This record gives sequence, C-alpha cells and structure tokens, in this order.
Amino acid sequence: MSARKTAAIIGAGPAGLIAAERLAQAGVAVTVYDRMPSPARKLLMAGRGGLNLTHSEPLDTFLDRYADADQRLLDTIRLFPPHRLVAWAQALGQATFVGTSGRVFPKAMKASPLLRSWLARLAGLGVAFRLGHHWRGWTGDGALAFSTAAEDVSARHDAVLLALGGGSWPRLGSDGGWTDLLRERGVNVSPLQPSNCAVTVAWSHHMARHEGEPLKRVALSLSDKTKRGEVILTKTGLEGGAVYALAPELRRALAEGAATVYLDLRPDATAGELAERLREPRGKQSMANFLRKSIRVTPAAITLLNEATKGKLPQDAQALAALTKAVPLTVTGFAGIERAISTAGGVPLSELDERFMVKTMPGVFAAGEMLDWDAPTGGYLLQACFATGFAAGAGMAGYLTQVTAGQEQPNPAV
Repeated sequence: MSARKTAAIIGAGPAGLIAAERLAQAGVAVTVYDRMPSPARKLLMAGRGGLNLTHSEPLDTFLDRYADADQRLLDTIRLFPPHRLVAWAQALGQATFVGTSGRVFPKAMKASPLLRSWLARLAGLGVAFRLGHHWRGWTGDGALAFSTAAEDVSARHDAVLLALGGGSWPRLGSDGGWTDLLRERGVNVSPLQPSNCAVTVAWSHHMARHEGEPLKRVALSLSDKTKRGEVILTKTGLEGGAVYALAPELRRALAEGAATVYLDLRPDATAGELAERLREPRGKQSMANFLRKSIRVTPAAITLLNEATKGKLPQDAQALAALTKAVPLTVTGFAGIERAISTAGGVPLSELDERFMVKTMPGVFAAGEMLDWDAPTGGYLLQACFATGFAAGAGMAGYLTQVTAGQEQPNPAV
C-alpha cells in the first residue's frame, strides 16, 4: 500500500481485535476505540469458567449449529474455521486441548493469558488504543464522534469497522445503543433479542428450595427439536446448555404466546424400562425414596414431577414412566437481555457487501455479534465473532488498497 491509510475499529472485543490484527499486518495504521477502560471485558468474563474458544466436531456438523444462518455466515466460518482459530491461539503461545464434550479450551483455562499475548502482538504491530471512548455516531461534518470522561472528541479515518457487540451484559460495554445510530443512517437493523439465557416458568413456591440445582444428562424438546445436556433450576424458571440450544425455537414459539417444552429426566432409558422398575414393590418407602432408588432421579427432579402434576403423581407405572420421559413445562418468556450470554438480531448480512462493508455507507464495515446471527454456547459464539472480524479486516484492507489505487472513491464522511 503506497500511502499509509488509517482505520478505526470501534469495539475492542474478539471481532474488533482480530480485524485490527489483520489490518495492521496489511500495513494499515489502526486505532481501536472502546468505551470501557480496558479491552475485551466480555472475553475475560467468558473465560472465568474456562474459555471455550471453539468446538472440535466435523465442520459440517459445526455449521449446523447456526440456526437459520445466512449462507454467507457459514461461508465466512469455512474461510476461518475452528482449526485456524486453534492455530492462531497456539501461535500466541496458548496451547489448547479438547475436552470430553469436544469443546476446545486453552490449557490455561482462562482468557487473561491469551489476551495479554494478543495485546502484546497488536502493540508490536503498532495498533493504538483509545479506551474510555464512547462512540456517539458522527458529527455534522461526518467525523466519528466520541465522548470521554473529560470531553467530547472527534476523529477521522479512511475506513471504520463497527464491532460493538449485541445488547447482553451492558455493564461490560455492549449495550446495543448503536442500533438507533445506524437506523438513523438508513441501515436496516433487526431488533436485538436475548439468546443463550434463562427462560421463565410460572413455578409454585415448592420449587424455590431447589434454586440453582442442576438436572444433569437430561433432554429438552420443543416441536421436533430435542437437545441433550444440563438444565439448571432457577427461582423463576430454567437455564443451562439444553435450554440455550433451543433458543431459536423458543423465540419463534413465544412470538405466538407461551411455549410448552418437554423434559426427559432419563433420556438413556426407555419408557418401558422405567415402567418395569416402577412396577417393583414399593414396600414402606415413601414415593420420593422409591422414585430416587428405582429410576434414579434426584430430589429436585421429583419435586419437578410433583410440580407438573400439582402433587398428584400417576399411580400407574406406565403413566409415571411416560411422565418421567416428558415432563411438560410452560415457558412464558426469556429472562432480561441484560443477563443473556448473547443476543440475536442486529445488522442483517444482506445489508453488507461481500467485504462486510455496509452497502449504503462506503468505508463503514461491521462484524461480530452486532450482525444478525444466532448460535448456542459451546464455542460457536466466539468462532463466528473471530471469523466475521477476520473477514471484515480482510475486506477493509482490500477496500483501502482500491482507494489508494484510485479504483474506489473514498467516503469523506466516515
């Protein structure tokens, strides 16, 4: 690139930082802006329980996890797939391992060592950071507008990447405030909705004593979808991997009212096998002890069975077995977006060209969770953020090369 161009990255999460790396490697002068006092706050939060970078399953199976995804998202992940993300982490000195579930983690089991190495690499590439800068849109003459603790400031760059995240965990920096700023510029933005979050169920007071207890190795079904995993009982409903994996189906069902899900407490046993055990003599055992010993369900699961039948458990073994295999639960909604792990909605990929540039705003690009896609936990969220950020960084580098060569007109209002 003959004349050095400048790029602004607004948002110091995984998508923004990988784009900054890609651009800096192409010789672009990169400045990263973020409203928080330190970068990648949400990545650090994700790493508290073990940073799940990606998943080791076959790529076609991996891509199936992105419900109703735009084909362009899947193509983008194919260009930066899980093995490339693992190689990238290892090049930072962060060895990885595959857990028993197939999920991929850094051996350090947290995000901070990886982030430190990454920031050191970016510093070596000359990437500058402007933290504590809250993006407010554009000034009247088209410059980027920011507010800081001391004053309002503006900046001009040859290209801008918006990597502002969705609307979950706003205290970590992603509050979704950018949606109105883009709509004012004529960009179609789908409403942000909670994903990978707890759902509400109208429990009786009996469930309160089991708050926080897990139901392990269960299966949850809605319509023709069944997801196995763990379900955690909350004061107001359910959360956990099996719940999160049904988020797209739940969102569609809840748009039409309440949704009934069915919980299989013993997915590895057939109804016939359970009924045979339930026909054994109970003797002087309480029903709770009998159920716990005969079909191996926990006290929390037994309370749930009573909850579903209002304390009137079936006495017939076959009926009780059938209930155990399909406990009906009425989901009334999602918990608040501010506690969701991720969000759906945002900028549709149809609003972007093949370079991830906003079609109606030359020189302005978008990537990461602010794009309209959805995925469960398990490594799929970070993988798509990295992949779209990498693609947007490459697209920006190509755009700036064309501007330098006079093959594309620059946009003075970025």
